[in-house]
Amino acid sequence: MSNPTTTSDPILPEVKMNLAPPSAPITGRVVSNDMCLKGKSNSYVRHTEIDITGTAIAGNFIVGQSFGVIAPGVDEKGKPHKVRLYSIACPKWGEDGQGNVISTTPKRVLEEYKPQKKTDDQIRHTLFIGVCSNFLCDLNPGDEVQITGPAGRRFLLPANTADHDYIFLATGTGIAPFRGMVKELLENPEGPCKSQIHLVMGAPYDTDLLYDELFADFATKHDNFHYHTAISREIRPDGSRGIYTHHCIDEKIETFRPLLENERTLIYICGIQGMQTGLYQVLATNGLSDAYLTIADDWADLNPKDWPWAEIKRNVRPTPRCMVEVY
Repeated sequence: MSNPTTTSDPILPEVKMNLAPPSAPITGRVVSNDMCLKGKSNSYVRHTEIDITGTAIAGNFIVGQSFGVIAPGVDEKGKPHKVRLYSIACPKWGEDGQGNVISTTPKRVLEEYKPQKKTDDQIRHTLFIGVCSNFLCDLNPGDEVQITGPAGRRFLLPANTADHDYIFLATGTGIAPFRGMVKELLENPEGPCKSQIHLVMGAPYDTDLLYDELFADFATKHDNFHYHTAISREIRPDGSRGIYTHHCIDEKIETFRPLLENERTLIYICGIQGMQTGLYQVLATNGLSDAYLTIADDWADLNPKDWPWAEIKRNVRPTPRCMVEVY
């Protein structure tokens, strides 16, 4: 595989990292902790804002980075809980405009226990409750939380945002960095960015959409912002089956084609692991992959529709114009 740098590759800003290491976390205080789902849902997702005034991280993070949270107490082995990372969901000036209030989008983890290796109990099926996500979701205004970071230097807006157009694809809480990015692009104190911005948000059901009212409002107020939803588990009005984010791009390919062919355009993908593989196939099938992907030489003659999904991530890699953050 070759991965040449082109003149249209983004120049990313310099960032500060690990100003508060796990050995010396800062203490933040919760400002608000509100549900951010569109409607009634089987998921529980919140928008959590934390005041970090006077700490090393205040004013020293940028959108696209993450921060760590250390839940109180110890694990089943008696050791302090490990740091869990959460995407920053606000622009670089924070929720308060001064960089003193940081935010994220935690989702409660409520699942049955599943054995991970042969030595684990193979018949155990008790309820597993995520330690850190539920800790965050339980917090009330005024509660303290131990924070580390910031972390991340790759999944960032370019230093000169006006030089590029954007396609953001998200599933679930992968929307968190895009909330911050869209706000930074459109609510900049120096005026809104005039670049083309497309956000594709995927969710199982319409009621699972996150920050839906915010993005719909942006689409109404800004002609250059386009909000698309991909609902996977609902039958659509025309009777067809639900779609995922890559299906949305494929179905609207004539809308997206001019944008994808433009040297200015960057793609950002954030959400559940594997969501990028469908998009890779869509790009290659439509002859739009060269700027965004490097494909293994021995796959050059394969029809992208026949790519084995299990091998895509090993044989197809994103270029600097396609940024991927999956978990």
